[in-house]
Amino acid sequence: MIAAKALRLALLAAGTAGGLSGAAYGLLNGQSRYARRVIGPPANDPLRADGVHLPNGTGPVPRRELPAGVEPLEFAVLGDSAAAGLGVDFPAELPGVLMARGLAEELDRPVALTTRAIVGTTSQELSAQVDAVLVRPPRLALIIIGANDVTSKLAVATCAELLGAAVRQLVGADVAVVVGTCPDLGAIRPIPQPLRSVARRWSLALGRAQRRAVEAAGGHAVPLADLLSPEFLARPGEFFSPDRFHPSAAGYEAAAAILLPAMCAAIGEWEGGPLPTAPTRSETAEARRPTSRIVAGLNRHLHRRTP
Repeated sequence: MIAAKALRLALLAAGTAGGLSGAAYGLLNGQSRYARRVIGPPANDPLRADGVHLPNGTGPVPRRELPAGVEPLEFAVLGDSAAAGLGVDFPAELPGVLMARGLAEELDRPVALTTRAIVGTTSQELSAQVDAVLVRPPRLALIIIGANDVTSKLAVATCAELLGAAVRQLVGADVAVVVGTCPDLGAIRPIPQPLRSVARRWSLALGRAQRRAVEAAGGHAVPLADLLSPEFLARPGEFFSPDRFHPSAAGYEAAAAILLPAMCAAIGEWEGGPLPTAPTRSETAEARRPTSRIVAGLNRHLHRRTP
């Protein structure tokens, strides 16, 4: 995960692209070590509540308990720790459960949830989850991925291409696909400035590339950074779990509220009116785009102090 891999790879990429001096890179690398200590490793594995969820908000229940002739909608969740729901205390708070029950209520039909998401997954490992899902293709798949890609050695374009290939494979099997793109890692307070701005720049660039790749492959992209960044920035104590890295139950609930209409629309079942056009970049993210100025100012400051 990003905390375990130290953000050092992101710093290397940012240093290459942004012209960091050796002194500035050393400062940011020290900040990444501090962030690792503060965030720490996950205390527990994610909870699981796969199975059939009902329109009345209950579940999971065994399939044999469904009335004769009633077939649930098959729904799969793929991706990383945010897709798996790391950070919540109860199964009912998992994002997969929130969305399965939301779908069941909206469709007035049972929904069978299968979670393939694995903590620490990058776009490089996503194809294995897709292969597992396609053993029994669902009607709908949700993918949330990107945070761990920020720490990989892969270029943004490569990560987006891998995600696009996964979406294309699912769509080719007649699976409707919705992707929650990379969140804004600049909202994570334990990452100090200016390292936080580097993480923001990298994650927002990845999110934009993911959106283009997903839509080109026939999927439906939901830009989580653009839509959720204002809430997470304004209410970090409520929207982050105690590790201050993964979302809390409230954070996942906010994401589910944004993703659910897109998921219903992807399978032609949305009756809530036209979906709003998702922004290409949120006003908050645009206003908090100081990376280039910070890097330049940091280099100037350190050069003045260097004899």
